[in-house]
Amino acid sequence: MKPIKFLSLLLHFSLALFHATVAHEPPPSGTSIIFATLGRLDYAFDIFTLPTGDPPSKTNELQITDGESVNFNGHFPSPSPSLLSLLTNKTLIKPPGQQNPPPLNLIYVTERGGSSNIFYDAVYVDTPRSARSRSALEIPTRVQVPLLNGRGGLSMKDKPTVSGDYLVYVSTHENPGEPRTSWAAVYATELTTGFTRRLTPHGIADFSPAVSPSGVYTAVASYGEKGWSGEVEELSTDIYIFLTCDGTNRVKVVEHGGWPNWVDESTLYFHRRSVEDNWISVYKATLPSEGLISIDSVIVERVTPPGLHAFTPATSPGNNKFIAVATRRPNSDYRHIELFDLVKNEFIQLTRLVSPQTHHLNPFISPDSARVGYHRCRGATSDKKSTHLLLENVKSPVPDISLFRIDGSFPSFAPSGDRIAYVDFPGLYVVNRDGSNRRQVFTGMAFSTAWNPARKGVVYTSAGPTFASESTEVDIISINVDDDLGQINSFKKLTSNGENNAFPAVSPDGKWVVFRSGRSGHKNLYIMDALEGEKGGLFRLTEGPWSDTMSNWSPDGEWIAFASDRENPGSGSFELFLIHPNGTGLRKLVQSGSAGRANHPCFSPDGNSIVFTSDYGGISAEPISNPHHYQPYGEIFTVKLDGSDLKRLTHNSYEDGTPAWGPTYIKPKDVEWPSYGPQCSFEECHWLNKMPVLSHWAAPWDPTRPQCGSASP
Repeated sequence: MKPIKFLSLLLHFSLALFHATVAHEPPPSGTSIIFATLGRLDYAFDIFTLPTGDPPSKTNELQITDGESVNFNGHFPSPSPSLLSLLTNKTLIKPPGQQNPPPLNLIYVTERGGSSNIFYDAVYVDTPRSARSRSALEIPTRVQVPLLNGRGGLSMKDKPTVSGDYLVYVSTHENPGEPRTSWAAVYATELTTGFTRRLTPHGIADFSPAVSPSGVYTAVASYGEKGWSGEVEELSTDIYIFLTCDGTNRVKVVEHGGWPNWVDESTLYFHRRSVEDNWISVYKATLPSEGLISIDSVIVERVTPPGLHAFTPATSPGNNKFIAVATRRPNSDYRHIELFDLVKNEFIQLTRLVSPQTHHLNPFISPDSARVGYHRCRGATSDKKSTHLLLENVKSPVPDISLFRIDGSFPSFAPSGDRIAYVDFPGLYVVNRDGSNRRQVFTGMAFSTAWNPARKGVVYTSAGPTFASESTEVDIISINVDDDLGQINSFKKLTSNGENNAFPAVSPDGKWVVFRSGRSGHKNLYIMDALEGEKGGLFRLTEGPWSDTMSNWSPDGEWIAFASDRENPGSGSFELFLIHPNGTGLRKLVQSGSAGRANHPCFSPDGNSIVFTSDYGGISAEPISNPHHYQPYGEIFTVKLDGSDLKRLTHNSYEDGTPAWGPTYIKPKDVEWPSYGPQCSFEECHWLNKMPVLSHWAAPWDPTRPQCGSASP
């Protein structure tokens, strides 16, 4: 750059520090935040069941949830008087033996109305009709009862169990107050009164609770006091048990294990990865009948053989003949539910014989061992035209901020708030915020989007591969989405060297673009002319052997927020920093904690706060129980510019990221658009696709060989 040009540019930034070109406007009455969640809007999960005593077939698989919500992680309870008292239609309650067949009672997690809840369904199945039609929408009588009624506030709920008068479950509504510490804890709520007791000690996180048949003990997967270390695949949790009544008498019974389930008061099944052969397998833990219980007095035996992954085991009280497991076999791309005969030590196929090319997750068995339940994609409806969400409303803990999950990634609002740009890997799209006039404006691979506040219709993006090295060819381009309407791939290239130039953000006067570049061998921040790109002027903002990235410009022009690993280069640990556009005033905004991540900052319209994604809340569930998420700890937070008033906005076990903060308040209601084709799709956990070397212990399943189709309790 010529010296005169450089001095002129530096003077411009210096003046901006003392004389902001954009006046502070009064805060709007409301604003909106949109964010991405990898694959979540394609989850159309329902809970299904198959009998264990009959050969599995499409005619005896029954869908038992509503076909509308996202329903998963079920449990067949033994209906207690407290549970039955919640049914609004008392005429449906009949003495045992007078109902033929008796209703299916189901407890499950449901995401509906923008929040996570736990529901109780009593499904009254007309036997002759159910033989002809399996759809839950066609079941004659259904009673649905929300069990928590807002208790626990806006939080993730998971792995519910009803035992006697109590609902035992996971919730994330209490902040432990420490960065990178999970908020997941186990609670017990009395069904009739709503009285709730925390069973997990404060400062500890528990996952995947299971209550013993008597209701006396609860088992959990937990890190205990050692805490989460950043794992995102198979967790190195241990198994603890404690008294269900109050959480006392807590003791570790197994080192390294997850997803526990009881058969009786002294027998637990769980999963873990074998250190000998690297297969994930199911194990049995037998607790001593007398004396002190400890990891030294518990006998642990491997149950399922190597040669396949077997996990998330399910049991039923007193059933020592078979368990249910989810499996991934080397010759299959799909997760399936199988029974494992504990007497013959062999697998019995279930869901592969019904829907071979569908994933099935997280089995559970009825108390009488007659049925196994699981969740999967519900498939197409009878209506050829289905709806798909552009924006899914997520209940916000802040009254004047509406919160939405977008069907895309890296969204950004137009300055007026009426349009949204986003990417879809590949391709860049622009759409009205009501879902209308969706247009693809770029077909190549792109990530990150930003609108020019002063040049109507101009959108900036990074064109090239994601998560690439410093020398990878990625460039900043600008697209005028209002010129030559309907023309695709009409863009202007603003960077010239192609060395990972990415994450553009535009100054409020529309004259400058800040971006990250790997041109020096390290990813640092640069500022260039917004119209002509590097040719119009280039200024290096940060310099050092680290990665500065994901920048965003404040509405008053005085600050640039960005993510950086400068305090531990190359570690993957990113924290948020602020810097003036002339390179002065550098300060840390958010401390991620040891090896933590805080990324994708975006200023609020009034410039007083920043929204970002972070692992501050740790992990909320065992990742193996979900579809694939690269970073299942990602949640959306806001913070004031002085580092105060940190607020968690989202609670789930998914990967929330790339938030954008818009200038107008969007009514908190789902925004739909017509959609054709598959209603549900997701990726299996990528790390489950990595199969260890096959052992002679268990050969892959051969569909040409005869298979048992039933198991008797």
